Amino acid sequence: MSPRVSSFRADATHRRWFREPWPWLLMAGPLAVVVASLASAWIAVASDDGVVAEDYYKQGLLINQRLASTALERTPAPVATISFAGDGAVRVHLEGVSPSPARLRLTLAHPGERAPAQIALRRSDAGDWDGAPFAQTPGRWIVRLESDAWLWPVTTVEGRLSEIHLGAAGRL
Repeated sequence: MSPRVSSFRADATHRRWFREPWPWLLMAGPLAVVVASLASAWIAVASDDGVVAEDYYKQGLLINQRLASTALERTPAPVATISFAGDGAVRVHLEGVSPSPARLRLTLAHPGERAPAQIALRRSDAGDWDGAPFAQTPGRWIVRLESDAWLWPVTTVEGRLSEIHLGAAGRL
């Protein structure tokens, strides 16, 4: 049998594990985490803020109700009435829209149509908005009324266009 070969010298002195730097370096990370968590727990216990209000949820709901009711009282709901004459002329009457828009556009299209009819409306002497006549065809219409500052919700109308009401239903 041949003697075992070792990479260590026979006369080498071995140091104990706690005298080596690597175990301490490997233990430093977890030790830092333990110290930080203990410090966080001490801060949490020592500075108890308590509950701001016992019924905070109910108070928040009441505040939201008050804000909604005061907002409705301050501004009337805007209403737009779009009228179509027999010759296809368009007239738009706005109520409750403040400030009055500088420009107004009405877009009328059939679903799937690539080139909708865009009518530029101009202000008349009576305060309404008038637009050039356009040719109506039967079917469903997609109606969009907009200015530079706002866009009314898109509405669909079935059949021949005569009068369309946009806005608050209670004021029609």
